[in-house]
Amino acid sequence: MDISRILDRLPHRYPFLLVDRVLECQPGERLLALKNVSINEPFFQGHFPGKPVMPGVLIVEALAQATCLLAMETEASEDSLIYLLAGVDKARFKRQVLPGDQLHLEATLVKCRRGIWVFSTEAKVEGKLVASAEIMCTAREL
Repeated sequence: MDISRILDRLPHRYPFLLVDRVLECQPGERLLALKNVSINEPFFQGHFPGKPVMPGVLIVEALAQATCLLAMETEASEDSLIYLLAGVDKARFKRQVLPGDQLHLEATLVKCRRGIWVFSTEAKVEGKLVASAEIMCTAREL
């Protein structure tokens, strides 16, 4: 899935669109996406001057966007639906994400009950785990 399809699916736009490409997608199972982390990202101006580090909350947001893409591809969702973050549990951060890194975002569907989707997620750089979380989302009418 290229950026055009991602833009068709997600309502996010610059500077908050944090998925550049979907590398693999198995609807109902898992999705692997990519975020190219550039020094031009606006958050690096203040996080931190002279020592740029991608904020952990934005890594979680990138993972949440990947979960939404997987949910949309799984349900073949209508354009009138928006997926909203319902919860984040067990978030852990293991390494820093720096300018020039390629952040691989993996979302695995755990379950969907009563409109709540639950995903296990991991973010990796060069095959090394940088963050993980259990993310929940739900679909609502626009």
